[in-house]
Amino acid sequence: MRNQSLPNSFFLLRSLFKKRSFGSQSEFSGKTILSSPSSVHIKQSIDASMETSSEVACQSNLVFSESINTKCNFSLNAALTENHVINTLLGNKSDPKSAWEHFKRIERKRGFIKSTDVVCVLLLILMNSAKTHRIAQNLLNQFVSGNFVPSSCLVEHLVECMKLYSFPLDIQVFNYLLNSYVRADKLEEALHNFNKMVEFDIAPSVQYMNILLTAMVRKNMIYEARELHKKMLLKGVASDCFTLHVMMRACLKEGNILEAEQQFVEAKASGVKLDAEAYNTLIHVICMKPNSGYASSLLREMRATGWVPSEGTFTSVITACVKEGNMVEALWLKDEMVNCGKSMNLVVATSLMKGYCMLGDLSSALDLVNEIMKNDMVPNKVTYAVLIDGCCKNGNMEKAYEFYTEMKTKGIRPSVYSLNSMIQGYLKCQSLQNAFKMFDDAVECGLANVFSFNNLLSWLCKEGRVNEACNLWDEMIVKGISPNAVSYNNMILGHCKNGNINAACKVYKEMLDNCFTPNVVTFSILMDGYFKKGDIENAFGIFHMMMDANILPTDITLGIIIKGLCKGGRTSEGRDMFNKFVSQGLVPSCMAYNTIIDGFIKEGDINLALNVYREMCEIGISPSIVTYTSLIDGFCKSNNIDLALKLLNVMRRKGLEMDITAYGMLIDSFCKRRDMRNASELFNELLGVGLSPNVIIYNSMIAGFKNLNNMEAAIDLYKAMVDEGIPCDLQTYTSLIDGLLKEGKLLHASDLYSEMLSQGILPDDHTHTVLISGLCNKGQLENARKILEEMNGRNVIPSVLIYNTLIAGHFKEGNLQEAFRLHDEMLARGLVPDNTTYDILVNGKFKGDSTFSRDFSF
Repeated sequence: MRNQSLPNSFFLLRSLFKKRSFGSQSEFSGKTILSSPSSVHIKQSIDASMETSSEVACQSNLVFSESINTKCNFSLNAALTENHVINTLLGNKSDPKSAWEHFKRIERKRGFIKSTDVVCVLLLILMNSAKTHRIAQNLLNQFVSGNFVPSSCLVEHLVECMKLYSFPLDIQVFNYLLNSYVRADKLEEALHNFNKMVEFDIAPSVQYMNILLTAMVRKNMIYEARELHKKMLLKGVASDCFTLHVMMRACLKEGNILEAEQQFVEAKASGVKLDAEAYNTLIHVICMKPNSGYASSLLREMRATGWVPSEGTFTSVITACVKEGNMVEALWLKDEMVNCGKSMNLVVATSLMKGYCMLGDLSSALDLVNEIMKNDMVPNKVTYAVLIDGCCKNGNMEKAYEFYTEMKTKGIRPSVYSLNSMIQGYLKCQSLQNAFKMFDDAVECGLANVFSFNNLLSWLCKEGRVNEACNLWDEMIVKGISPNAVSYNNMILGHCKNGNINAACKVYKEMLDNCFTPNVVTFSILMDGYFKKGDIENAFGIFHMMMDANILPTDITLGIIIKGLCKGGRTSEGRDMFNKFVSQGLVPSCMAYNTIIDGFIKEGDINLALNVYREMCEIGISPSIVTYTSLIDGFCKSNNIDLALKLLNVMRRKGLEMDITAYGMLIDSFCKRRDMRNASELFNELLGVGLSPNVIIYNSMIAGFKNLNNMEAAIDLYKAMVDEGIPCDLQTYTSLIDGLLKEGKLLHASDLYSEMLSQGILPDDHTHTVLISGLCNKGQLENARKILEEMNGRNVIPSVLIYNTLIAGHFKEGNLQEAFRLHDEMLARGLVPDNTTYDILVNGKFKGDSTFSRDFSF
């Protein structure tokens, strides 16, 4: 307690005489605080204190002389002056509670003004005892919320009072000050005060800095929070794990994933002890990229430090793994999740189903459905959407429709995504009727959107069914659904595929009229349409329009141009344009080189094709299977089978396996050389590597054996085709009929001919020639005549060769009248007899052949 026997002037004089002389700095408890620039204010306070001391001295003299009611009329307001209050408070410096009680008494008196210095002195006194810290906090809260002093001044006043009245530096009062501004929602003032603290070399505690940072992030003051955090670190305020949480949340609010990750890395490097929440947050951040490998490694690290990832963290990492196709890791994490005592939830199960479907493993996805059903988990709309999409993409439309009807039965309304998946699935398996039925459902439910229409438009246009596409377009407009750029591109593609470039251009103009901007796809489709019509000039006109619109060509665009030039027999020009694009910065692709190589091969210039092949190898572009297939085709066509086999060995050394096309080319080449041993070896090889021969390969093999008169082997191949469900085409039947007729097996040949007609396959000129020649050779002139009548019935005009064959046959049988009648019929049909015709009429046989038999090999 204060000594009541001493006058107040004693305390005032003591405080004045104990003042330190301030230079540029003052020392408080070993910490440096920069001097306040307010020296004038300090001088004024000292002068005021001296004046007050005179008044107090006067009062004391009156007391001692016991002349209370004498000439010196002391005013009661003198006790309420700032200096008097400060000195009274300082008298209770060691007794904060008494100082507080005194302050409360005078606070209620009229004429008392709660000045900043009085409050600062009282605060510093209250901070002397932990018991009165709460009072100090409340006082600060009240003072800050009352707008008694500009925000940037309070720190200065506290520092001045510390120096003036010899208070030790107490960081906690500054912590409370920041907290009070946060409580009052005065974040800008809090920032001003922090900056003042920095000027005085005062470092607030990280706990209170975290409170300020949290409030700023909550108010979306992200930039300011980031700057404050930097100042904290520069000031030496070591951040903790809570700081990390706040700053990562700030980064994520802005969608700045990389910075959030950097915050974690820097905190970890600086020795911050990380907790489970920090790991969980970062893992969620990494999964947003997604980077499942890094996320998984962080989860393992988290487990190694003893933290158990949350269910949400496991779910995020598993989902990220599935997105990146890492099903092995996803399944391991699911097991780890269960081992940590967390049940597999529906989100995880749905993600794993999606992963299985992406891998084409539909059965495992369906097994997982059964598993969650047993665990009383009910699939939701997302689960059904994943299952329906997976079934559609894996070709199981029956199961997809089962899930579709099941979700509707359960009262779950299908999403437009599911309906579009169903439409795409049915279109993929050529079930147009079901696709339209599903589309009608979507329209009826009001779910059909422009993507639903585009699915059907795309399929119809690619199939060349443009009229139906136009009807669908009209329906889309009636339904109030606006077409987009993809819709217009589909229609342009459809017209171009039908060869109607004028209609395509009309749609393009309509696209412009409706303010849609054509993209590189639009221009590429139009270019391709003109190239296919052989109109290279207009194709390049479209190209220049695209360039004028600052739309850069893609690899596909370049491929269309090169392919168009190559098809037009202008491969060299295509190569020059390709080189021009490369010189302008376009990265050359294997596809472009393949097109040029194929163009030169089709022009019969294998040497130029090889030059392009060497060029692509020199610049580091690895040839693909298509490259080697084209070159093998070129060698085979130029009868360089040895070089083709050598190239095949090069391809195999590089780890490339031949595709069915390459096998077909080599087999066909061997068959044409009548080397059926090597052809059969390759045929057996392709079977051994798991490839299935197509009708082209079977036709080559059948023709090859037929040319060697080995019809038994040819018929065996035909039976294999039938067993494997590979439909025979006209070439298959023609080869077999030709070989059987040459062997005199007329009945077998007739059966095959009847089978061919029953399959809806009509004979062409070559087949008719084979039939009539084979029948005439065997003296079956009546049957040959029937074939001729069939041709007449189908309005097919026989060739000169067919007439020559029939005329020769009748000459051989001595039926000269019929022979000359056929000659006259030729002339009546406008056919011009050739030298062979007259040779038959003169000599009774084909020139150079005693039996008029011909070789009709393919």
